[in-house]
Amino acid sequence: MPVLDKETWLATAREGHARSAFGKLGGELVDVDANSLTLRLPITDAVRQPYGLLHGGISLFLIETAASSHCAYGTDLEKARPVGVEVSGSHMRAATEGTLRVIARQLRRGRTHAVHEVDVILEESGEVLCRGRMTNYFMPLE
Repeated sequence: MPVLDKETWLATAREGHARSAFGKLGGELVDVDANSLTLRLPITDAVRQPYGLLHGGISLFLIETAASSHCAYGTDLEKARPVGVEVSGSHMRAATEGTLRVIARQLRRGRTHAVHEVDVILEESGEVLCRGRMTNYFMPLE
């Protein structure tokens, strides 16, 4: 599959996300460009821990989803696939309801690796709930 134009890539990625865990949780791919990618996810019981707060693992899941998805943009997926090799996050605030906006910003994209910084933001307040970093490796397909 050669590199796709933005609208074709978005349509293809949205179809793939709809079938994935991200889609099953109600996630939506909002937009993409050469430098960033934006996702949205409502806070529902499916993403809360037993005490009613957004589960911290969901924030890391969103960091990985956003960064890896952005790595796929502009990549010929018949030649290489982005695979996560490191993810980390710092939880700064808790949330119990609302909608999450996840923004992955590319810090560096080399021939074999890409690094992203990702913010998980509560849309209603604009507060950053979690800030993370993700490194992906472009695994060649043989």
